Amino acid sequence: MVERQFSLKEYLALEAEERLEYEEGQLLAMAGDSREHNLLLTRLLLRLFPLAEARGCRLLHQTVRLKVAEDRYYYPDLMVVCAPPPQDPYLEEAPCLVAEVLSPSTEARDRGTKLRAYLALPSLQAYLLVDPKGLVEIYRKTEGGVLYEVHREGSILLDCPQGALDLREIFP
Repeated sequence: MVERQFSLKEYLALEAEERLEYEEGQLLAMAGDSREHNLLLTRLLLRLFPLAEARGCRLLHQTVRLKVAEDRYYYPDLMVVCAPPPQDPYLEEAPCLVAEVLSPSTEARDRGTKLRAYLALPSLQAYLLVDPKGLVEIYRKTEGGVLYEVHREGSILLDCPQGALDLREIFP
């Protein structure tokens, strides 16, 4: 069975009606979020928004498209962007932080293709994978490569937005 390839123009026309991600000509429908996913994302937003705003950055979530390559457009659960905005008001291109809340239907892509695509962004400093079971994984870009950390308690120090993310406030 041959899967149909879509042009970027076709993708953008369809995407206006339904939230879709675009990956090398393939359209990937975004599933609805569970209540748990939504509450966890809300807690992250509430904690990160003041940090982003203090630095003059934008904190965006779920409905703003991120261009990670000419043939890849995603909707991260959350991203912090400190670079000037692009012309398109529905698009970002240079986040310093991206976070995805894991769910059974998205975890493999979040850990695979999205991880590689996000880490390839020159602007990205950190990628967070937030597991609703009370675990946060962070991939930090350093001069020596990518540093992987796992946090179950305490605080995570972030460079962008600058500050600490207390896990007790994320996982009450």
